Amino acid sequence: MIVDFHTHVDDIPALGWHLPADAVLAQLDEAGIDQAVVMTIVDTPALRRDALEILASTCASSGGRLHPFARVHPWYDEAPGMLEHALDDLGFRGVKLHGVSTLAHPGEEPVLRLLRIAADRGVPVMFHSGDDPFTTPLELADAARAVPDVAVVLAHIGGFGHTEDAIAVAEALPNVYLDTSAMPYPAAIADAVDRAGPDRVLFGSDAPGCPAPLELAKVRLAGLAEDDLDKVLGGNALRLLR
Repeated sequence: MIVDFHTHVDDIPALGWHLPADAVLAQLDEAGIDQAVVMTIVDTPALRRDALEILASTCASSGGRLHPFARVHPWYDEAPGMLEHALDDLGFRGVKLHGVSTLAHPGEEPVLRLLRIAADRGVPVMFHSGDDPFTTPLELADAARAVPDVAVVLAHIGGFGHTEDAIAVAEALPNVYLDTSAMPYPAAIADAVDRAGPDRVLFGSDAPGCPAPLELAKVRLAGLAEDDLDKVLGGNALRLLR
């Protein structure tokens, strides 16, 4: 089974975002991908208070193919309660945090309190990782160290400029995972599997913004052993999603 660990569904006309679930599912079908993790572009409750409910409804109508992650803005007082509601009542399977849109350092208490909620429920937390402040792998390591019982996923393996740092963080911290989405280096995927281990690398596409068939081909170009490729393409994701 192939699981895409990083896709988006949202509709924010003011920001130019129109990412319907049908577009994600069409790309999954084109690439032969069975299931996907999906999250919004916006952070609730900052721009849309009903984002969690809308995403839960979208995933419920997908025939079990889409698994929702809650994108919550940590600076809001109601954020912990909203996350608990998403995980306990709405069937969310994980958390997504993005330092660019929230301007929240991953090692600060507003973020860590959300990680502790995720740890209590045994669900993973995905961080956008890249070149911007509050998203670099060395900063994200602060969160992983502070809450060692939660699986921390560094999306994009550090992006364009910080792949080496992301792999080094995963190599050093056993609760850190790497997702392959929107990162242009097949060799970095092979390096991540070699250094962090095949159990902690996850295929992701960032669809529909990034074409899922292309992102899947990039992972196959990494030249992984068959058993390792099976883990990266789905086995590791299924384990984290329980």
